[in-house]
Amino acid sequence: MHTPRDPQILQAIKHSQALQRARALQLTRRGFLGATGVGATALALAACAPGEKKELTPAKDVSATEKTLTWDNWPAYMDEDDAGDYPTLMGFEDQSGITVTYNVAVDDNNSYYAKVKDQLALGQAIGADTVCLTDWMVARLVRNGYLQELDHANIPNIANLSESFANPDFDKGRNLSLPWQGGFAGICWNKEKVPNGLKSVDDLWAADLKGRVGVLSEMRDTMGLIMLNQGTDITGEWGDDEFANAMDAFTEQVENGQIRNIKGNAYLNDLQSEDTYAAICWSGDITSLNAQAGDKWEFAIPDAGGTLWNDTFVVPMGATHKANAEAVMNYYYEPEVAAELAAWVNYVTPVNGAKEAMDAIDPELAANQLIFPDEDTLSTVHVFRTLTPQEENDYQAQFQKVLLGS
Repeated sequence: MHTPRDPQILQAIKHSQALQRARALQLTRRGFLGATGVGATALALAACAPGEKKELTPAKDVSATEKTLTWDNWPAYMDEDDAGDYPTLMGFEDQSGITVTYNVAVDDNNSYYAKVKDQLALGQAIGADTVCLTDWMVARLVRNGYLQELDHANIPNIANLSESFANPDFDKGRNLSLPWQGGFAGICWNKEKVPNGLKSVDDLWAADLKGRVGVLSEMRDTMGLIMLNQGTDITGEWGDDEFANAMDAFTEQVENGQIRNIKGNAYLNDLQSEDTYAAICWSGDITSLNAQAGDKWEFAIPDAGGTLWNDTFVVPMGATHKANAEAVMNYYYEPEVAAELAAWVNYVTPVNGAKEAMDAIDPELAANQLIFPDEDTLSTVHVFRTLTPQEENDYQAQFQKVLLGS
């Protein structure tokens, strides 16, 4: 049991709650794509063709003599105070003596990859020593041999990694990656407009919701929920037939007008304006929406299950400060620090002990299953299995065709 750093955690909670109440719907990690107007066409153009894994050599690590680190991450994914500073990151700098350049540089997985793929392929520096990308993109980087192996001796707090996130199919044992934050995709509804609630994806197709349903433009989440609803184990050995069945169901609901909108985080605007009454949605967003606009919405993991995604630390082959990157990973795996961060970002922490650290300060927040899920909750969500390069291209193209025609 770790002793929480009570003042910092309490401060983080106060800032989180105050900022969420005061701000309009802010750009979130999962929503920057939709808010900036980057659409399906751009995503389709960013898709990569299958390629060969190249043997690359890690850059020389100069961490011992250069106490600096450059970190690329998504918007609104770090605790922030009223002055715009990052309290936990400042704590790391004070503790380690390492100066961090923290860049809000990832607007979406495909567009970020498009900017750095040539350097990655050559093993050259991309301008960041570490970056947090979503697990399916990390799987691509692993497959192509673009990442340095992590030295677990420099990350002793990896012992705090939740077993649920320890062995993804693309990186068994987490030798090349380490989770940052995660979340669920499930279903949500306006409690005033849908007083009886929803239990399944099938409930979204009810006649009284026609034209009032939104779904996500993230293929793995929307299609993942539909596939789960059809009885497919999305973590297992499914293939073209199962995906085609789900595409048929998705296409039908788009063409008959049941689905009104297919969006990124802009779906929150539709819920708030009551353009839609229900949606396939992301867990952390609904927590934030309720804090900002009144407790009007409910989130649930469907009876057939939801999806689980993670954004994940990696160190590219061309990075020259790997040990410094490992130091920041180790710091954020301290349960007290993970609790401070979770109080602000409202996503799932992969760090065992963070819940106990938060429980001493805010039991209600610690009990929130969307931030600190227990094993029962985690057993209801599933990771969309890693696709082959050909599958990734084929399935994304099918999905984008419906988006472009909607």
